[in-house]
Formats: sequence, C-alpha cells, structure tokens
Amino acid sequence: MASAIDTANPDHPLQRAPGGPATDNRAAQARAHRKGGWSLGSRLGRTIVLLNLLGLGILVAGALILNEMRQGLVNARAESLAVEGQLVANAIDQSATVGEPAPMLVAGVARSVLQSLDIPPTERARLYDPQGRLLADSYQVADRVERRPLPPARRLGQKTSRFKFGLLLPAATRAKEARLALAREVAAALSGDAVRDVRIDEEGGRVVSVSVPIKRVRAVLGVLTLEAGDVDSIILHEREALIPFILIAIGVALLSSLVLTQFIAVPVLRLARAADRVRLSRARAIALPDLAERDDELGDLTRSLEAMTATLADRMVAIERFAADVSHELRNPMTSIRSAVETLDLVKTDAQRARLIAILNHDVGRLDRLITDISNASRLDAELSRNAPAPMDLARLLSDICDFYTATGKPGDPRVTFIGPPTPEPMMVVGREGPLGQVFRNLVDNARSFSPPGGEVRVFVSRGRGEILARVEDDGPGVPPDNLETVFERFYTSRPKGAAFGGNSGLGLAIARQIVETHGGRIWAENRQEGGRIVGASFRVALPIA
Repeated sequence: MASAIDTANPDHPLQRAPGGPATDNRAAQARAHRKGGWSLGSRLGRTIVLLNLLGLGILVAGALILNEMRQGLVNARAESLAVEGQLVANAIDQSATVGEPAPMLVAGVARSVLQSLDIPPTERARLYDPQGRLLADSYQVADRVERRPLPPARRLGQKTSRFKFGLLLPAATRAKEARLALAREVAAALSGDAVRDVRIDEEGGRVVSVSVPIKRVRAVLGVLTLEAGDVDSIILHEREALIPFILIAIGVALLSSLVLTQFIAVPVLRLARAADRVRLSRARAIALPDLAERDDELGDLTRSLEAMTATLADRMVAIERFAADVSHELRNPMTSIRSAVETLDLVKTDAQRARLIAILNHDVGRLDRLITDISNASRLDAELSRNAPAPMDLARLLSDICDFYTATGKPGDPRVTFIGPPTPEPMMVVGREGPLGQVFRNLVDNARSFSPPGGEVRVFVSRGRGEILARVEDDGPGVPPDNLETVFERFYTSRPKGAAFGGNSGLGLAIARQIVETHGGRIWAENRQEGGRIVGASFRVALPIA
C-alpha cells in the first residue's frame, strides 16, 4: 500500500519509487531535466516562438515584395514621363523642324532646345534621328558628369560581376543587354506610337522609360526618350521607413511568444511532471493550487486532472476495501467448511453425518452465491461503460418487471403490484435499461424477502421537480433507524428472525446504489410508519428527467 504524498510542489527532480523499474519512460526523464521559467528548450515553447515569427516573417516579406513589385508606382512614374516627353517633343517639333512638304529635324537646333530645357537630375533625355542614331543626350549637353564609387580592388585576372535582381551578370553582358533594350524601344517608337517600358540600365538599376516620336503630320522625324532612374531609390526609402515598424513587430512577437511560453508551455510541463510523479512515486493525487485557481483552459485542465486523480484514488481505496471485505466474507464459509470436513471423520451416527453434509451443502451454496455476486460486482463498471445511455421510459420498465414477478410467482409468495401515475404518461430518463432493471429487481427481491407470506410489494413511479421518482414498498419489519444508510454497504446483511442464514450475500443494495449514482441519481431508504410504529420499508430512487 502506497501512502499519499504531497505533490503541491512538483518542480523538484523526479525520484524513482522504491522497488520501481530500473529505467523509466524516456519522455518523463526528459521532462524531469527541463527547468522552469522562460524555457525555450521545451518543444511547445519553440513551436509558439517559431509560429509567431513565421507569421510575422510572411507579413514582412509580403510587404517588401509588394514594395518591390508595386506596379502603381511604376505606372505613375511612366505617366508623368509620358506627359513630360510629349511636351518636350512638341517643343522640339515647333522649334527644330523645317521643310515643306518634306520636313526634317535640325540636329543643332534640337540640341539647343534640349539644352535649354530644365531636365531633372533623376531623368535623362535622349534624341534620335529617323535612322535610330543618337543626336543629343541631356547628360552630354548639360555637361553633367556621372559619379559612382569605384569597385573594390581585385587581383589580376579576377572578373567583376554585379547583382541584377538577384542574378550575377558580367558588366559587359549587362551593358550589351541595356543597349539592345534601348534600341528595341527606339525602333518601336519610330513606327509612330509612344512606347513605355521598364528596363535595366548599364549599371544594373531599374529605369522607367518613355519613347515619344517627333512627328510632323504623319512623318516621324525622330524619337525623344526620357528615362527616370529614381524608382529604386523611392522603393528603398519606403523599405527604410518600414524598418522601425518591422523591428517593433519582431519585438512584440518575441515578447508575446515568451509570455505564451511562460503561461502555457511551462504550466503544461509542470502538469506533466506532476503526472509522472503520481505514476513513479505512487502518489494518490495531483495538487497544483496555483494552476487550479487560473480562470482559463489550463485551470480547467488542472482541476480536471486533480478531480480525475482524486477519483482514481477513491477508486483504489474502494478496490482495496472491497478486496478486504471479499477476503473476510469468503473466510467465514471456508472456515465452516473446514470445520465440517475435519469433524466428518469423527462422527459416529448417520444422523450426525447427514447434518454435517447438510452444513457443507449450505456453505458451498453460500460460497457459490458469494462468488457469483462478487463477480457481478467486479464487472459492473465494465458493463456500465460498454453501452451508452439512451432515453428510456422508466414507467414501462417498472411495469414489465412487475408483470414478470406476477407471471413467475408461486402460491404464497408476496404479490408485486405496479402503481403508475393517475394519467398514463411516459416517464423518460436517460440510462441503460439492463443495469437500471437490475436495480429495481434487487429492490423488489429485497422487499419480497422481508415481506410476510401472502404480503404485497408495491412499486410506484411519479414525476418530481426535474427528476423521476420511483419507490419500492413492503409490509415487513422495516429497517432499524440506525441502519438506514448502512444497508447500502457491501456485505451488510440484517435478516428477520426465522430467515435462513447465509441466504443473501449483502451486495444487492450496494450494487443498486453504484448503478444509480453512475446514472446521476440518488437512492435512499425510509421506514413507513402508521400511528408511530413501523409498518414496512420504502426504498426510493430519483433519476434525472430526460
């Protein structure tokens, strides 16, 4: 027998129970070596942190991708360039074209017009003739000098390369592709329609480009190309503006993860340790008052575990007590049988031998009855859990039981009468018909055994407040007032004078109470009185109404 030990503080290291196995469950040992507090070593804690950061990472990546590919910014920049390019093309058309009816573009005048215009530093304007040859470049006419940092020093023979949206391309290849893209755009504009495009320049940067044909009537005299290379810098500024919010979001995600770990993962780990201690140290219950007081799901779990282990502890005590009671009850007939067998060889007359044999037969029958009732009682929990409860009419069940006793009764046996409500109506309860039938058969058998010959056992059923009430009455001597509760204990027997000894095992009423309480009901005993004297017993059962 293991005694209950204190488990109110289950955070100390696990100890193996004396006499227990040499090796315990590895998961339990792993939990035992983990420490409390901000334990990111627990799998649940790591999962909380990773999931929070994963969701945040997806959000951040999505924001950056949307900034990278935001088409609205590119379209707005292209639209402004188209308007600006059309104005510059109109100015060049008005000032630098001569000839009728075969107009032509005067290159020198066109350069002067382009030079006189205020082209922003972030833009570049180029002018091409009808053959696609470059006539003017705003970077050249404005005497603008391009500045860029020198590449890092490299060893002799080492080639340089640069990222182009994530791809490594040699500088020569990059410049060639940029020139080809520009040539294709100019050629498309020479067909007479304005062209918009997003290209990669010779430096690997992204530029928004608009090519506008310079036309006189239908004749295309040249092409003006405007490029804006500030899209990447605008996107970069937007990304930089997002950095403080991203850092704050990461901090909040980490803080919330740590809080969730502290309030979820660590208490769950404590519950696991306490459960291991109950198993390894043979404690009788889990006790974690600080968790049980929480008003959340973990508090519910803790209270449920405490109630479950307390119920199991009560069941263990009941089983131990039942085993002790069984041992005591079996010892009596066994002692009587042993005594009769030892005396059998010493008797000298047939009458004495016949008397001893009768005692042996009686004790064997009593032993058989005890073993049968003990077996039924031990299987009761399994039988109750095998079938799910269902709605049933208790009045119909009691009527069928009474009809059975009436049909199988012998002359002189007490009559069994069913008395239902004044108006026939179903008395619906939720239960198992087999076990509940056993309850009322036990009560009727008990009442018949106490009733005088030719007496009557009455079975009543009625509707109460939120429950169905049934009672079984007899006309016997009643129950001693001090034993109204004791009669439901196992192996308790109190028979009237003249009744055969050992005819009952004392388990019928105990089984009846166990079945009724399993169905959420109550059972109790009362004495019927008339004129201040006891005229019989009344056993009452109350079951919740369906």
